[in-house]
Amino acid sequence: MNTSIKRIGLNAHLLNFAGNYRSAGISWYIYHLVRHLERAPDWAYTLFLSEPRARERFDHCTIALSRLPTHHPAVRIFWEQLIQPIVLRRERIDLLHALAFAGPQALAIPWIATIYDLSFMRYPQSFNLLNRIYLPWAVRQAVRRADRLVAISESTKRDLIALFGAAPERIHVIYCGKDAAFVPAADRAALDAWRAARGVPEKMILFVGTLEPRKNVARLVRAFARAQRAASLPHRLVLIGARGWKSAEIDKVIAQENITNHVLFAGYVPQDELPQWYQAADLFVYPSLYEGFGMPPLDAMSCGTPVVTSNAASLPEVVGDAAIQVPPQDQDALTDAIVRTLTHRARREQMRARGLIQAAKFSWARAGAQTRALYSAVLSENHRGDAHATR
Repeated sequence: MNTSIKRIGLNAHLLNFAGNYRSAGISWYIYHLVRHLERAPDWAYTLFLSEPRARERFDHCTIALSRLPTHHPAVRIFWEQLIQPIVLRRERIDLLHALAFAGPQALAIPWIATIYDLSFMRYPQSFNLLNRIYLPWAVRQAVRRADRLVAISESTKRDLIALFGAAPERIHVIYCGKDAAFVPAADRAALDAWRAARGVPEKMILFVGTLEPRKNVARLVRAFARAQRAASLPHRLVLIGARGWKSAEIDKVIAQENITNHVLFAGYVPQDELPQWYQAADLFVYPSLYEGFGMPPLDAMSCGTPVVTSNAASLPEVVGDAAIQVPPQDQDALTDAIVRTLTHRARREQMRARGLIQAAKFSWARAGAQTRALYSAVLSENHRGDAHATR
């Protein structure tokens, strides 16, 4: 290992600046984490990706562009397993951080893998056949061969132990951070003007996420309909997100409840437009069945919007005591939580205040510092191992 400069390679092929649904989730995590890795003269970061716009976003990194279209899963797997070992040697990388589950089978240097969630194990129907095969294999290899694993929640850590037998001491929980763009509205008049220009309902319950069974949206729609009838709520339900598999069930429930005019499908909304939607909402509801972390509730709390969410997987870690938590399968509890929040102003104000305090606990700067400390620890361990081996 070069003892003067520590060369860190980051597999960032899921980074995407296209402004579509591929720019969210893992891509957003990679973007913020890399931007918050410590800049120091004895640390050199090399980003491996095929996104040319990265050059203007990361001036503290060397950008190693691939000409392959790695946004296609099969091509990305080909790059990860066959091309990556070659480019790591070419760039004289000392440590690889696999930022999305998978490291190469043939690798002579230490490496770390970030595991976001195990939804491909819990909900395999949400994934295409290739990912249903590759992701479990990749995580199994990471559990066996990576020097350390990064989990983005204690829930993901528990899943790694339960489903793959990972050693607890090798898993480091590093939480996602709060995005600085998500803050309470500073100018209500400007927000009202934006709302009018966009045709956003004056009274709104908001959901943000892919419209698929795991997000529990059909149950949310039914709970909204019943809350609306029970308390004569003037609100409309706004669903932001791309349609996923089996989203037709949502349309079926809307028709059954006869609330077509009360539910608005906003589709995919670019990340830079989301703060206004959160700020304009009276309530954010997120009854997901499973999340590795759950960024939308954090974004909502950051904007001062009260949150109702489920008590499943990682979501209690994210919202703490700031949100109302309900069992994701309990439709009556979800209905009651919506009514209780929207009919009690004092409760909403208390949830808003607690949400801002809870959201402030999550920091990308802290995530970057913890990740950098992990790099240092792994490199030091391997350096000591190399020293013992040469004696």
